[in-house]
Amino acid sequence: MTFGFRRFFVNSAAVVALSVSSAAPVWAESLADALVGAYKHSGLIEQNRAVLRAADEDVAQAISALRPVLSWAGNIQREFANRRSFVGSANAFVTSGGATNTTSMSVVAEITLYAGGANRLKIAAAKEAVLATRSSLVSVEQQVLLRAVNAFMEVERAVEIVDLRRNGVRVLKQEVRAAKDRFEVGEVTRTDVALAEARLAQEASALAAASGQLVLAQEEYRAAVGRRPGNLIRPKHDPKLPSTVESAKASAVRSHPDMIAIQHQVAANEVAIKIAEASMKPTVSLQGRYGVTEDFDDSSFTHGGSISLNAGGAIYQGGKLRSVVRQARANRDASRGNLHVVRHAIAQGVGNAFVQRSVAQASRRSFESQVRAARVAFNGVREEATLGARTTLDVLDAEQELINARANLISAQVDETIAAYTILASMGLLTSDSLHLNVPKYDPAEYYKLVKDAPSAISKQGRELDRVLRAIGKE
Repeated sequence: MTFGFRRFFVNSAAVVALSVSSAAPVWAESLADALVGAYKHSGLIEQNRAVLRAADEDVAQAISALRPVLSWAGNIQREFANRRSFVGSANAFVTSGGATNTTSMSVVAEITLYAGGANRLKIAAAKEAVLATRSSLVSVEQQVLLRAVNAFMEVERAVEIVDLRRNGVRVLKQEVRAAKDRFEVGEVTRTDVALAEARLAQEASALAAASGQLVLAQEEYRAAVGRRPGNLIRPKHDPKLPSTVESAKASAVRSHPDMIAIQHQVAANEVAIKIAEASMKPTVSLQGRYGVTEDFDDSSFTHGGSISLNAGGAIYQGGKLRSVVRQARANRDASRGNLHVVRHAIAQGVGNAFVQRSVAQASRRSFESQVRAARVAFNGVREEATLGARTTLDVLDAEQELINARANLISAQVDETIAAYTILASMGLLTSDSLHLNVPKYDPAEYYKLVKDAPSAISKQGRELDRVLRAIGKE
C-alpha cells in the first residue's frame, strides 16, 4: 500500500506545479500598446474634441459682435388697381386702372459703439469656457486610458486564473485515474475515489466560471481598446508614484484637470455678473444705409442713403434685469461651492487610491507567504500520505489550498497594478503626454488659433481653416 501511495502522488507531482501555460494569440501586446489602441479608438475623446471646437467658436462669435454688420435687402414690387368712380360732367360711372413695377435694393452697415462693455466681457467669458473645456478634454482622456488599464489587467487576471484552473482540472483527472487504479488493486476504498471525483467536479465548475469571466473581460477589452486582446505582457514595473500621499494630494489639487476646469468655470461666472450689469447700461450704435429704387415702366429712380447715430436703453422691464444680475451672482456662488467640493473630492480620490494600493500590496505579500507555505504543506502532506499518515482527502485539501493561494496571489498582483494607475489618474497624470505614449499629438489650441479672430470665408485664414476641416473630415 505504501508503494501505491508513492506511485499515486509522484504522478500528481509531475503536473501540480500549477504553471501558467494557456494557448494565447500569437502577437505580443504590452500595456502601452493597449493604451495607444484605446486612445486612437476612443469615440469619447473625438466627441469631446468636437465639443472643444464648438467652444472655440463661441469666442469667434463674441469677437464678431465688435465688428460692423453688413447686410442687404432687395425686392421687386408690382402695384395695380382698378377704380370705378362717378363723373358728374359725363353723368356716368367711369372705370380706370393701371399698374406700376418697381425694384429696390439697399445695403445697411451697422456697428455697436458702446454697450456698457458687455461685448468685450462676453469674449472674456467665452475664453474662460474654452479653457474649462480643454481641461475637461484631459479628464476624458484619463477616463479612456484608465478604462484601458483596467481592461488590460482584468484580461490578464482572467487568463491566469483560467490557466490555473485548467491545470488544476488536469491534475485532478490524473488523481481520479490513479485512485481508480488503486481501488482496482484494493489499496483504497470507493470513498477515496468519490472524494477525488467530487474535487474534480468542483474544480471543473471553477474552470467554467473562470472561462466565463475571461470572455467578459475580453469583451470589455474590445470595447475599451477596439480589438481583441493579444498575448498580453504584464508590466514589469508599476509607474513611478509620489513617496507620500500628502505630496500626491498637493500635486493633484494644483494640476488635476477637473480642478482647473472648475476654476475657469468660476472665472466665467464672475464675468457673467459683469455682463448682466452691463445690460442695464445704454447702447450706442452707428448705422449707414444706401438704397436704390427704380421704376420698370419709365426711367424714374431714387438713389439715396442715410447715416444715423442711435442710442437706447432699458428703463423698466418688470424687474427682469435685476433678476438676471442676482441669478448670475447665484451661479457664481454655486460654482464657488462646487470648487470646494471638487477640491475635496480630488484629495479624497488620491487618498482612496493610495489606500487601495497599500491594501493590494499587503495582500500580495501575504499571499506570497501563503503560496510558499501551501506549497511546503502540500509537499509534506503528500510525503506523509506515502507513509500512510495522511488520507486522500488530506492531500486533496492541501492541493486545493495551494491552488486557491495562487489564485489569490494573481488577483492581488493585478489589483496592485490597477491601484497604481488609479493613483496617477487621481492626480491628473494619466495622460498620453505623461505616459509618453506613441500617439498622434493633439494641440487643443490649434483650432482656436484659426477661429479666434472670426475669419471670413474668403480670407487667407478662412481658407486655411477650410483646409484643416477637410483634413480632419469635418467638412
